[in-house]
Amino acid sequence: MIRPVMNATKTIPIVMLTGGDDPVEAGLVESLARPGGNVTGITNLSRELGGKRLELLKEAVPKLARVAVFYEQDVPGSVREVKELLPPAARALKLTVQPWGVKDADDFDRFLAAMGKQRPDGLYVPFGALMRDNRRRIADLASKSRLPSMFVTREAVEAGGLMSYSADLADNYRRVAHYLEKILKGAKPADLPVEQPTKFEFVINLKAAQQIDLTIPPNVLARADKVIR
Repeated sequence: MIRPVMNATKTIPIVMLTGGDDPVEAGLVESLARPGGNVTGITNLSRELGGKRLELLKEAVPKLARVAVFYEQDVPGSVREVKELLPPAARALKLTVQPWGVKDADDFDRFLAAMGKQRPDGLYVPFGALMRDNRRRIADLASKSRLPSMFVTREAVEAGGLMSYSADLADNYRRVAHYLEKILKGAKPADLPVEQPTKFEFVINLKAAQQIDLTIPPNVLARADKVIR
C-alpha cells in the first residue's frame, strides 16, 4: 500500500505503519536511522519475530518437533521468512520446519489432505494478505487437524486460532500520532528515524486449546497479555 503512494509523490510526507517486511530491504527508506526521503514511521518487524513465535509455541507444546509453515509463494518477504529467517531459530529449538507454499485459498485445504506420514505437530501462520483474508478458514483447519497454531495477529486468535505474538498495534498507532505532530510542526520525514516496536502482545485462546485437548502450561498462560476463555 505504501509503494503506490510513494510513486505518486516525492514531497508530501508519508507516515507508514509497516506490516511484515523490513522497510530498508523493501526500498521504502534508506536506513532506519536516517530515512532520507519523504517516508518515515513505524516498522512492526513482523517477520523478524518468527523465532520468538516458535519459542512460545514450543513452550506451549513441549513435545513439538515438526512445524508446518504456510508461506505465500509469490511474495518475496514470505519466501525469505520461511527460507532464511525461521530455519536458524527452528534449529536452535530442535524443530523441523515443513514449508507449505500457497497461492490461493484452496491450497489450505490441500495441505490437510497432503499431511500423510509426515504429519506436523504444530502450525505457524506468518504475515500476509492471503493469511489475513483466510484467518478463520486456517484456524478451523488447524482445529480440525488438532494442530496447535501460532499466528501473527490477535484477530486470527479471536477467529479461532490458538496463539499470536506481535507488536502491540494500539501502541504503534499512538506513536504514529507523534510523527504527525512533529511533521505538522515542521520536522522532515528524512530526519525522523523509523522506530521499531517496544511493546508486544501475546494472546492465547483457551477455547481453541480445549478443542484440541491441549493444556497450556501455567507459566506460559501467565505471560499472556490477553486470554480468550
